[in-house]
Amino acid sequence: MTVARLIELWRGGLRESQHSGHAVIADVNGIVEAWGSPGAVIFPRSSCKMLQALPLVESGAADAARLDDRHLALACASHEGAALHVGAVAAWLAQLGLEDADLRCGAHLPGDTAERRRLTCSDTAPCQVHNNCSGKHAGFLTLMRHLKTGPEYVEIDHPVQRAVRRAFEEVTGETAAGWGIDGCSAPNFACTVEGLARAMAGFASPGTGARGQAQRRLYEAMATHPDLVAGEGRACTALIRALRGRAVVKTGAEGVFVAIIPERGLGVALKILDGGTRASEAAITALLVHLGLLEPDDPVVGRYLTGPLTNWRGKVTGELRRAEGFP
Repeated sequence: MTVARLIELWRGGLRESQHSGHAVIADVNGIVEAWGSPGAVIFPRSSCKMLQALPLVESGAADAARLDDRHLALACASHEGAALHVGAVAAWLAQLGLEDADLRCGAHLPGDTAERRRLTCSDTAPCQVHNNCSGKHAGFLTLMRHLKTGPEYVEIDHPVQRAVRRAFEEVTGETAAGWGIDGCSAPNFACTVEGLARAMAGFASPGTGARGQAQRRLYEAMATHPDLVAGEGRACTALIRALRGRAVVKTGAEGVFVAIIPERGLGVALKILDGGTRASEAAITALLVHLGLLEPDDPVVGRYLTGPLTNWRGKVTGELRRAEGFP
């Protein structure tokens, strides 16, 4: 398997470390550009939440529950657990006649500083709505209610997950290479980097019918509500804002990032082999510049790729660079 060097860290004029992996730009007909091995099998992790939300929309469950774009953005989100996110998911559950205990994602302290401080200072334990995947799980619960099935919606043989797997395999164009349990307890299906990029290209060039309508709605929800997709200070929110409706991006754990680019009919997927978030954020930013979607001098490019690295005293210590040949 060929592995490409994508992002490097330089300090004192010397290369200190490097991040290798795979990246693919595809359209609906196949690969446009690639680095590393397009056929490398990966877990997309949270980068594929748009795929996991397809059955929610195309089944009619979203409309039956009167969900709007904010709900759909949350269904695709890896949010910070800020009051904005927690309140919206809690209201969604109440709208369904459900409560926090009906979720199966588990609880963890939120990433949002203000909400984490509020919980800590009040000696209050986090709820499952604080989980960064609670929006996705509210979507699963909505589909579960629509299908009139049992409550254990994260089980691999549950109708909700069967619907998710079916949609996942159809849009990637691949039979899932396997599956694992994600951090939120839901199944995560494996595919190639090429398959993931092809799925994103499908969102960029949606067809007719329920599938195409669902892809358009999910894209528009993310583009319209970047604050719900991640949160303040997060790369997904900052990049989607900077892209101004031209594209959306979504991160996944362990160094995965994707992009949907309707104006070019392109999908992008990348995987950093060491799982480094710093490198995946830099690599997706480099690809967005390469495709002409961000100007090299855009502040967001400096933030995630070209800006100097500084220490706690503000001294410049090094820089990230695109490896030779990427992109």
